[in-house]
Amino acid sequence: MGIDSFCSLDGSDPFWDWNRTWQTHNPDLTPCFQNTVLVWIPCLYLWLFAPLYILYLKRNDHGYICMTHLNRAKTAIGFTLWLICWADVFYSFWERSHGATIAPVYLVSPTMLGVTMLLATFLIQYERMKGVQSSGVMLNFWLITIVCATVTFRSKILHALNEPASVNVFKYTTFYIYYTMLLISLILACLSDQPPLFSQAVRDSNPCPESGIYNIFLHFVKALVITNAARRTSTVGEIVNLMSVDAQRFMDLITYINMIWSAPLQVILALYFLWQNLGPSVLAGVAVMVLMVPLNAVIAMKTKTYQVAQMKSKDNRIKLMNEVLNGIKVLKLYAWELAFKDKVSDIRESELRVLKKTAYLGAVSTFTWVCAPFLVALSTFAVYVLVDEHNILDAQKAFVSLALFNILRFPLNMLPMVISSMVQASVSMKRLRVFLSHEELDEDNVERPAISSCEIVDGAFSWSKDESPTLKRINVHIPEGAFVAVVGHVGSGKSSLLSALLGEMQKQEGSVSIKGSVAYVPQQAWIQNATLKDNILFGRDGKDSWYQKVVEACALLPDLEILPGGDSTEIGEKGVNLSGGQKQRVSVARAVYCNCAVYLLDDPLSAVDAHVGKHIFEKIIGPQGLLQGRTRVLVTHGLSFLPQADLILVMVDGEITEMGSYTELLGRQGAFAEFLHTYTNTEQEEVEESVGGEAGRFIAELLSCFHASVLSYKEGGEKTKSAEAARLTEADKANTGRVKLSVFWEYMKAIGLPLSIFSIFLFFCHHLSSLGSNYWLSLWTDDPVINNTQPNREMRLGVYGALGISQGIAVFCYSVAVSVGGILASRYLHQTMLYNILRSPMSFFERTPSGNLVNRFAKETDTIDSVIPSIIKMFMGSMFNVLGSCAVILIATPLVAIIIPPLGLFYFFVQRFYVASSRQLKRLESVSRSPVYTHFNETLLGTSVIRAFGEQQRFITESDGRVDHNQTAYFPSIVANRWLAVRLEFVGNLIVTSAALFAVMARDSLSPGIMGLSISYALQVTASLNWLVRMSSELETSIVAVEKVKEYGDTEKEAEWRLEHSTLPAGWPTAGHIEIHNFGLRYREDLELAISDISVNIEGAEKVGIVGRTGAGKSSLTLGLFRIIEAAQGEIHIDGVNIAELGLHELRSRITIIPQDPVLFSGSLRMNLDPFDGYTDEEVWRALELAHLKNFVSGLPDKLNHECSEGGENLSLGQRQLVCLARALLRKTKILVLDEATAAVDLETDNLIQSTIRTQFEDCTVLTIAHRLNTIMDYTRVLVLDKGQMAEFDSPSNLIAKKGIFYKMAKDSGLV
Repeated sequence: MGIDSFCSLDGSDPFWDWNRTWQTHNPDLTPCFQNTVLVWIPCLYLWLFAPLYILYLKRNDHGYICMTHLNRAKTAIGFTLWLICWADVFYSFWERSHGATIAPVYLVSPTMLGVTMLLATFLIQYERMKGVQSSGVMLNFWLITIVCATVTFRSKILHALNEPASVNVFKYTTFYIYYTMLLISLILACLSDQPPLFSQAVRDSNPCPESGIYNIFLHFVKALVITNAARRTSTVGEIVNLMSVDAQRFMDLITYINMIWSAPLQVILALYFLWQNLGPSVLAGVAVMVLMVPLNAVIAMKTKTYQVAQMKSKDNRIKLMNEVLNGIKVLKLYAWELAFKDKVSDIRESELRVLKKTAYLGAVSTFTWVCAPFLVALSTFAVYVLVDEHNILDAQKAFVSLALFNILRFPLNMLPMVISSMVQASVSMKRLRVFLSHEELDEDNVERPAISSCEIVDGAFSWSKDESPTLKRINVHIPEGAFVAVVGHVGSGKSSLLSALLGEMQKQEGSVSIKGSVAYVPQQAWIQNATLKDNILFGRDGKDSWYQKVVEACALLPDLEILPGGDSTEIGEKGVNLSGGQKQRVSVARAVYCNCAVYLLDDPLSAVDAHVGKHIFEKIIGPQGLLQGRTRVLVTHGLSFLPQADLILVMVDGEITEMGSYTELLGRQGAFAEFLHTYTNTEQEEVEESVGGEAGRFIAELLSCFHASVLSYKEGGEKTKSAEAARLTEADKANTGRVKLSVFWEYMKAIGLPLSIFSIFLFFCHHLSSLGSNYWLSLWTDDPVINNTQPNREMRLGVYGALGISQGIAVFCYSVAVSVGGILASRYLHQTMLYNILRSPMSFFERTPSGNLVNRFAKETDTIDSVIPSIIKMFMGSMFNVLGSCAVILIATPLVAIIIPPLGLFYFFVQRFYVASSRQLKRLESVSRSPVYTHFNETLLGTSVIRAFGEQQRFITESDGRVDHNQTAYFPSIVANRWLAVRLEFVGNLIVTSAALFAVMARDSLSPGIMGLSISYALQVTASLNWLVRMSSELETSIVAVEKVKEYGDTEKEAEWRLEHSTLPAGWPTAGHIEIHNFGLRYREDLELAISDISVNIEGAEKVGIVGRTGAGKSSLTLGLFRIIEAAQGEIHIDGVNIAELGLHELRSRITIIPQDPVLFSGSLRMNLDPFDGYTDEEVWRALELAHLKNFVSGLPDKLNHECSEGGENLSLGQRQLVCLARALLRKTKILVLDEATAAVDLETDNLIQSTIRTQFEDCTVLTIAHRLNTIMDYTRVLVLDKGQMAEFDSPSNLIAKKGIFYKMAKDSGLV
């Protein structure tokens, strides 16, 4: 039985009829086709997908949704549809019983459809039970069913109108009910049900595993295991760039990846159809395309080399910015901001030079690709009409070809983007490969035996495989529970010995073994941006009683009283709101709290005052301390602790020269004994007594003073401290709402208004000539045909070509104009941001995490450099395309005016809705990215501590959490893109449909040329609309970068660097006379005064020591002197000039400080001493000689040009401190401030420094903040501060006679 007899027993209803479907003014499908194919397609779809879908739902149970009105409605309609189908079946049986002949199709198709509707109803309920809120499978089913039914619906209406007599009323009625129900089902399927009540499935907050995440994860893990030598080659800036820019390149490539196969396919299909239309003439067009390929290949290769160069500059710039932000306090104290601003600007200029070259290349590339389709069309048409004069270019040939050429335009435009995206990704891939293949620390550097505590046998260690050993011939055995002291000069290898024990150095020979867990306190405390308590707990569980003991032993209780939120106070990045001593004590507390077997302490007592140091030693490190019975290795310069050590290691030039107990070493009369005799008091017994005796009255008093406060603290008194005061840093905020027009205006001003207007004019010219050429083509096709030829074809061809060339020129010009404008804008925006940030006060840097600032200089600047100009080009292009297309369609078929306004309105709403969501998602993504960098930066600075404590996994998890949080904003923006595409395709297709429909309706009054023109533009409109919305959204989201960069222009700024009309004499200050009247300052508006009511008169050339407990306000006073913090009360006069009336650089460049943290920047040693190049080499060498660095520097291969690594990490802390001294000797101003400057050097070097200061600064006023009281005992006067106020001020001998605070401190240090 054939398909025809299946539909009608007598063959009167064929399956297909060409006369009915094709050769007619009113095409229609046969009833047989409608009752078979159109009914079976939806059934087939559902039965194919249902088994797979049921299996999927079974495996992915999201919980259970209660019966809702929506669900009831869906189910009721499903049943109704089933009943309607059965009604049709029963009606057919009824007809049969009354003698009618019924074809099998009228029984089979409704039965199939009925069973399918039953399956659909079952699926609706099954989805509800499995927690599916909206179903794609069912939506597609209803959509396919309604599309198929619409054909039948139209057919039935036409049949009823034309042949009303033959209408079967029952079947028509059931069909119309069926069709209405389908429509309702489709609408209901678009609505989402309520969320499931409970879910067995884990709710995944991060549904999209992007390649970028994996990249960031890899970076983080790698950064925790690379060796110190590798860290020097990959700087923090570079690693942050790898994380931000390079990881993003992979994400961008994924978007285009499918174009690699689909673009060539589209090209091949288009060429095939063109061949069908125009024959061999197409080869001319193909030849043009082939010629374009090598040209673009050359451009791509060039772009790649430029990009590598640009990334290199960017790495250097971010690295330098990172250092500037890390060392901003030092820059301000030395008034060096301008020197570093120039350094950053130089790197930026070289980056912009490369960008400019890239822009010119980009313009050539855009020119070739925009002109490619036109040149292809021109060459093809020219060959076609010139080869044979009987070849007539009519509307069918011209516009079908033009439509196909336009189809070609998209893959040809996309290919270069895909290629450049692949080029960028390959550059990034190479950079990632270099980083990920860096040398890693060998896990086996340190063995973990079950016996012996710590041991190194025949050890030789270096910082990298190729270097000569820093430590050699190391043999040391430390018994379990022993207390070992390591002593030696600056740079003798004491810290390196601890690094060797930790496995941080390359083991060249020998073996290292450590038993049990290790705690490490580095020489420079590493503090996290977290609360004080979290810094101490360091991921361990909180045990209150133990925590209280540790805090008390580390002398932190008085500090908790001072801090605004007690131990819940948030500590800024790198511990900015703690003094040096406080940081070091928190670092010690962290180590003690974690209760390990082995403690490696790298000179933790250098940054604290003598009496606090003594307290910590006795309560923690000493024989009666909390750590008794543990193995302790202490690097120290404090001689008073040595008698209590079980073993002393003396280090000289990376070797252990002597080893033994205190008495043994004294008995040997070696270098150690000689060193001791030089540097200890003549009253040896006094030292013995002060070290061996009890904790000393001072500590007892200190504790009794604070005993009451401890009780109140334990009772929960700290709860009264406000949570607000405890917060310090401000998270990056996301702006909301539309991007203000002022941001676009700012960007246009940054480009320059004339250039902006000129660019828009060029865009207009390009589109005008494009429209002109197509209109000319439509006129050409309408030319009359005389004797099988068209008369004016040469003239037509010439004008067509000329219009095309003018189009190309406009494209090239606007591409160059926009790119150059973009570069001008990014130069201006970067410069103003850099200037604004350097002008910000210190409080701004304490509040703003460096991650936010690095994000501005890395990601946001990259967006302004390369993303915004290309988006502007595409936005303007698609906008003019859409306007042009609508204009042409309206002129050709004015009836379209009926449909364009409602579609425009729909489009407008979709666009607003999408852009608002997309923009906000982009902002959230940007804001949640900053914490990723902040945490990464922080981790990089503390890798040795994290590794020592074995906390790598916790930090990796924390980083993953932050990245996941960032991705939860990234993934929805991709989904939003798909949402948009579906709706815009719909609008575009409606425009095409209506243009074609109205053209057919007006076929008698329209010329074929104009109709072809209208439809060819309508076909383009979908892509242009899609692109326009995408680009308007991209433009808004990218311009957010400008908004972010501009926001630092409105923050508070310091006073002016230099005043316009300065009356300051050239040599000021000449005497160095300082008068402080009733002076006080506070760190933030909402905090108490940190120091208050200080009045002191210091004569020129006087030497004044400033002492007091940690946190008493010693450093605050110097900050006031340099106006790092402006006075809240009182004033300071230097040589009779009120410093508040000077420009900051005038003040800061005329007084010198040797700061507490010796900060060095990457660059040459000479640059670190004299960034402005204001001194001769002789003067620099002289300063180095006086700073006792001449021998060290002259021993270096590059001498003064020796490259310091980031943060000066390739010099020891003591050597860095001496470099800071050399800076001071170079500047040689009348006032010198020493801020605990010799805390990190050994006694011998300390003595050398002190003698240098005494001789070189003899006629200068010297203010010294001292921890070692012996350094200031010969000063003229000493200022004792207590709790931010002046307690005592007199000569050292008078103060000792008074027996006040100073006397107790001196007694503690064993000086009286």
